[in-house]
Amino acid sequence: MSKLFSPINLRDLELHNRVFLAPMCQYSCEDRDGVPGDWHFTHLVSRAIGGFSLIITEATAVSPEGRITPWCTGIYTDAQINAWHGITDAIREAGSRSAIQIAHAGRKASTYRSWSGSGSVPIEDGGWQTISSSDQAFTGYAAPRELTTSEVYDEIAKWGKAAANSVRAGFDALEIHAAHGYLIHQFLSPITNQRSDEFGGSLENRARFLLEIVKAMRAAMPDGMPLIIRFSATDYREDGWDIEQTKQVSVWCAELGVDLFDISSGGLITGVTIPTGPGYQVALATAVGSVVDEAVSAVGQITDAQQAAQIVESGAADVVSIGRAALRDPYWPLRAAAELGAEIHWPHQYERGTWPKK
Repeated sequence: MSKLFSPINLRDLELHNRVFLAPMCQYSCEDRDGVPGDWHFTHLVSRAIGGFSLIITEATAVSPEGRITPWCTGIYTDAQINAWHGITDAIREAGSRSAIQIAHAGRKASTYRSWSGSGSVPIEDGGWQTISSSDQAFTGYAAPRELTTSEVYDEIAKWGKAAANSVRAGFDALEIHAAHGYLIHQFLSPITNQRSDEFGGSLENRARFLLEIVKAMRAAMPDGMPLIIRFSATDYREDGWDIEQTKQVSVWCAELGVDLFDISSGGLITGVTIPTGPGYQVALATAVGSVVDEAVSAVGQITDAQQAAQIVESGAADVVSIGRAALRDPYWPLRAAAELGAEIHWPHQYERGTWPKK
């Protein structure tokens, strides 16, 4: 039996394998109201049918201003909560479990989706003034407004409210998006955090925004519900956020109740060289796993069954998250299990597709 298809427990949540669906933005709320619709239902539930044990949603904003684009999902209205509940129920009925990636895009908010334009959406076209740790603009985007100290605390409260809303929406786990150059990452990195208050300067201060969010979310969640965090482990620039800082902040997060560390990289700035290739971020996950007792997940150019199995069986990571390969193949886990000769939960309706035949 491949370890890739063995169960893993996160607090009270038992997942039937170690293949997660990575969060991937869909930019498909056509009414610009943040309410997930038919596209989101089909995208997520089809991957549950396909055997992913944990379905992680796209970056879902804590407020209207936290959306990456006007077409992104949210978790701040009753209409959104109700729509998400229909999706989480269907995922559970298909035999999988769901997690919501809770996010705020900060200075990378209010942008066009790729097929609707480029750069920042003007306010007169439905965009908004963005906010960040400091007032530096992301390349090609409008400049954000620096949050005041009291506003930072107001933002923390929104994450706690989003956690409570996500519990109401029926999710089985929550993920904090602290990666890819979005608001939390903007506070963590010394490149984008030029603050002089308690949220700037030292590593402890730059991490304070995130750590207060962890506290607010854990207080709004059942004790048995897992909390996940996604980090970009490095900015790929010497004066930026790096793996050593990631490791230290991961230890602090674990002490506050984070149960799994989902390790990616980059996204804060342009003009850096990222050494991409098959499994190029696995070593970063392994590094975080060396300092925490909690599980770690690897992501990034993990595409075939043997590669994924080797990552888990070698102990490099406890879980693999499949992203772009899952866009090409919604049933990636079913196919991978067949290739490895492993047992996996199959929907009764699909059992004729098992190999060897039942």
